[in-house]
Amino acid sequence: MLKKLYVHIILLGGNVLRITKLDFVIRLFKLFNVLLMTAAFGASWFLYYLDCMPGVKYYRLGHVAVLGLYIFFYISFIRIYNGFHISVSRISEMIYSQILAVLISDGIIYLVICMLCFGFPNILPGLAVIAVQIIISIIWSFVSHKVYFKFNTPRRTAVIYDAGDDMKMLISEYGLEKKFDVQLVLKDDECIDNLDVLIGIQTVFITGIRSSKRNVILKYCIDNGIQVYLKPRVGDAILYGAYQTQLFHRAVLRADRHSPSPEYVFCKRFMDIVLSLVVLIIISPIMLLTALSIKLCDGGPVFYKQCRLTKDGKKFNVLKFRSMRVDAEKDGVARLSTGDKDDRITPIGKIIRKCRIDEFPQLLNILSGSMSIVGPRPERPEIAAQYEEVLPEFRLRLQVKAGLTGYAQVYGKYNTTPYDKLQMDLMYIARASLLKDLELMFATIKILFVSESTEGVADGQITAGDIPTAEAEDSLKAIKEKQNI
Repeated sequence: MLKKLYVHIILLGGNVLRITKLDFVIRLFKLFNVLLMTAAFGASWFLYYLDCMPGVKYYRLGHVAVLGLYIFFYISFIRIYNGFHISVSRISEMIYSQILAVLISDGIIYLVICMLCFGFPNILPGLAVIAVQIIISIIWSFVSHKVYFKFNTPRRTAVIYDAGDDMKMLISEYGLEKKFDVQLVLKDDECIDNLDVLIGIQTVFITGIRSSKRNVILKYCIDNGIQVYLKPRVGDAILYGAYQTQLFHRAVLRADRHSPSPEYVFCKRFMDIVLSLVVLIIISPIMLLTALSIKLCDGGPVFYKQCRLTKDGKKFNVLKFRSMRVDAEKDGVARLSTGDKDDRITPIGKIIRKCRIDEFPQLLNILSGSMSIVGPRPERPEIAAQYEEVLPEFRLRLQVKAGLTGYAQVYGKYNTTPYDKLQMDLMYIARASLLKDLELMFATIKILFVSESTEGVADGQITAGDIPTAEAEDSLKAIKEKQNI
């Protein structure tokens, strides 16, 4: 069988890389995709756009540079949008991701060509290339997906938990049964008492387990070549960005409160100002049309101001297009939206929420300095206080300025639990950088038209939701100890 055969690649220095033949074939598929997309662009470059610059002579290195630039952009956006995640993505997701990568890459290269031509050449050849590339993406995604799962056997999988035993359900919900065959679901104590129960298992999911117990299982899995997927706790997210050093002739990890360099702070603020200004100018017609539609809908105010928290707990008024009735919270109780089921949302509100247009006025908050483009979403003081009653660590999100988009917004959903959002926000804070900010900005484009990213919370939910038992117990214990002090 194909999956049982291996390819041995001899590297420099005589080292041998051993990979399965299936992995080798899939890597060739990915390379083939990049070459086909580049060939489609190359055809437009040689057959049309090159003639738009009669005064410029392009030699071999010039062509290589242009094609190489295209390959760089395409691979970069494919990585950002996970367009080659054959084993865990649906075919539609791969096609969507690749189309986004193609559109942005071709758009950037067209702007480069405009600068080289000192003008705006005909865009029709470029659009024809995009049409061909979309067809290539559709065919490639279907074929690669079929080849992978024809020769791939689902990995024998175990789920080990203390609380939050939803991993098996999630594997089914996201259609990953072809990747993971869950054969064991065990409580952590059951597994630790008999680790040999994992013999023959290829993949282990560990979720909601205290560090002391989790490490026993983790060490056993690594020692026996078992792949591990680990749902981190808050402490893990903090240590994600810890500085590795040596003290007392020992390896040491140093963790600090977020303290960025002045250069990073300056560049991030400069990027916030420039990008928000440019985007405001571009989308101003949409904002004017939205404002008019809201006013005509019920005659109420166009904008909605609400107190939110930003860096170090500072309060500010976030600005949004109003998407709910004027009396949405007439009883004075702060509630999260339940999505399309929420009868407080106006007809216009449903449209602008679906397209994220209601968030556009926050660009003014960014210009004023109360928000950044990338950062944890600003929370209401009342709701944040309720979260902190169960999870005091929730305030750690306030180490940085609140953002219009962020790690939790891109990779989570509106109804992702506060505990999971906190972990993702802390992972961003631990390794914040301008490159990560740019990556998250482009990744945000992918979720703009994905409906599941705006799913509402359960009706009436205003608490921290699904917090693993071990984490909740530790948090409550910390509160009691603090009160005793």
